[in-house]
Amino acid sequence: MKNKWRAGLMAIALLGSSAVWAQRFDAGGVDVEVISDRGRPLSRYPLRGGGSAVYKAYVEAVRGQNYSVQIRNRTSQRIGVVVAVDGRNIISGDRSHLRPDERMYVLAPYQQESYEGWRTGKNRVNRFYFTDAGDSYSGAWGDYSAMGVIAVAAFREAERSQPQPWSQEGPGYSDQRGLRRAPSSAEGAPRSMPAEPGTGYGESERSPSRRVEFDPERRPFAQVFL
Repeated sequence: MKNKWRAGLMAIALLGSSAVWAQRFDAGGVDVEVISDRGRPLSRYPLRGGGSAVYKAYVEAVRGQNYSVQIRNRTSQRIGVVVAVDGRNIISGDRSHLRPDERMYVLAPYQQESYEGWRTGKNRVNRFYFTDAGDSYSGAWGDYSAMGVIAVAAFREAERSQPQPWSQEGPGYSDQRGLRRAPSSAEGAPRSMPAEPGTGYGESERSPSRRVEFDPERRPFAQVFL
């Protein structure tokens, strides 16, 4: 799986001077934006030829700036989204391979939600902010395999013989285990790393959520790498 992350990073690095501005895109029924605290999407420069199911692009970031990952379900069915930042699942903190057995957020038909940080409890997150490798959440784990990448994998719900009950109140997430914190603050991360882009483990904010039942299909129908 490490090679997959490297392949994604290499593909983004190949963007170079051929970058083309795009404000919005369609990745198989899912819209993904990186939003500043002013409510504006950050400038994005896509890689051409990624195909309809995989989208790759640069995002223009400012060090120290808070941000959120905004995802919109453009389909008429519930979907689950695995979101990984710097290679770590933003709900669990575990290393992510964008698989269907990972913890994921669940979006109702046509629902849009913004995910502002690493989940530390049912009703709390620690904010995302742009920083370098030595000050990053990933650095606290000593895992730099996907440094600087925001990844989203979207899964359709597997067909069931009986519909499962669910509520539209607030963002839901599907998981099988408890939530996990970083082993230490990002300040304890190695300082010898180069100034590569990463995501910090920021201030705590209220972010209500609840568990829901969701059985994802085995393969994602769309993937986004920013």
